[in-house]
Amino acid sequence: MRRRVVITGMGVVTPLSCRLDDCWNRILNGESGIHGIKLFDVSDMRVNFGGDVLDFDSTAYIDKKEEKRIDRFTQFALVAGVDAVTDSGLDFSTMNPYRAGVVLGSGIGGLQTIEEQIGKLIQEGPHRVSPMTVPRMMLNAAGACLSIRYGLKGPNFSTATACASATNAAGEALRLIQCGAADVMLTGGAEAAMTRMGLSAFQNMKALSSRVDEPQRASRPFDRERDGFVLSEGAGIVVFEELEFAKARGARIYAEVVGFATTADGNHITQPDLEGTGAAEAMREALVDAGLSADKIDYINAHGTSTPLGDKAETVAIKRVFGPHAYDVSVSSTKSQLGHSLGASGGIELVFCCKAIETETVPPTINLENPDPDCDLDYTPNVPKSRVIDYAMSNSFGFGGHDASIIIRKFNG
Repeated sequence: MRRRVVITGMGVVTPLSCRLDDCWNRILNGESGIHGIKLFDVSDMRVNFGGDVLDFDSTAYIDKKEEKRIDRFTQFALVAGVDAVTDSGLDFSTMNPYRAGVVLGSGIGGLQTIEEQIGKLIQEGPHRVSPMTVPRMMLNAAGACLSIRYGLKGPNFSTATACASATNAAGEALRLIQCGAADVMLTGGAEAAMTRMGLSAFQNMKALSSRVDEPQRASRPFDRERDGFVLSEGAGIVVFEELEFAKARGARIYAEVVGFATTADGNHITQPDLEGTGAAEAMREALVDAGLSADKIDYINAHGTSTPLGDKAETVAIKRVFGPHAYDVSVSSTKSQLGHSLGASGGIELVFCCKAIETETVPPTINLENPDPDCDLDYTPNVPKSRVIDYAMSNSFGFGGHDASIIIRKFNG
């Protein structure tokens, strides 16, 4: 009999706010975290806006010496992770450290470090490349630093499935607890690809919205006038615990994690399968894993990146799985407000699914002003909706054809 897993702590770093309750209230108010980029010079770029985290301050979490030794994406993970652990009330000193671990996702890892050190190599020579380059840039650095912070000695690894990375990480953490390999796992994702190289690369592959005159209206999932995603950065970390372990210590429980599945399109390195077959199978298998029929799902936090092909393909996939019930499910994309934080997005959106269940409120898809006839589901346009949510699904689909879906439910004991 597989063990039950619950969520007991949450933390986020987003361009809208780095404090969870404030971020959620701003989401429900329909605010946007997208703006002109301030992190670096964009005067020579066609796309000059995005979701860089302007109010990020790690001083209460990381001392100056440590901050210099870790990349920005690891700083994000530590801040969101510490907030999640604090929120959970866990005291790791009282438990077996081999029963607690970390699985984090990131699509790119320490891109800021890579960019900085390549610049030094070219401009100043090999002797100027930092000896900390490798531990700063490596994809597993964020999870490693979190485990070091708390002395966690259980399973610790990282997933890299592009924009599905955080959801794949959560799925692996779920399975580790279900099978008895751990009692507590920190999981989610972190990404800081908002650099000159990162922005230039996505700009030049024509993946980004070019709505430079009105950046806050640029991310418009499922809208007829969508023209690409908006690059952002951030982190979303949650605490997974085995149910009886959580109950024994009197933990507050936000939700129970009941299903997960991951598939591949096997189709194209960047374009989604337009028939939505891989995405549909991930959703369908997640329902099977949860032991649910499709009509039990009340809310889907869609991948919904605001790309012409991706939003249409996800709509097709939802219809494949849910049939007539697809029109009764509340769907929304919070990327309309936060932009796309790539490998971190699934962690942030899992947090929002928990908040939707807790507050009985579906967050809106802002900027949905001109419905696309090919995207005809209830995407909760522009204003939140009150609704009892017993089951919520979060979808994440990444370059390379990676598909992942995770399901949580309202905890009823």
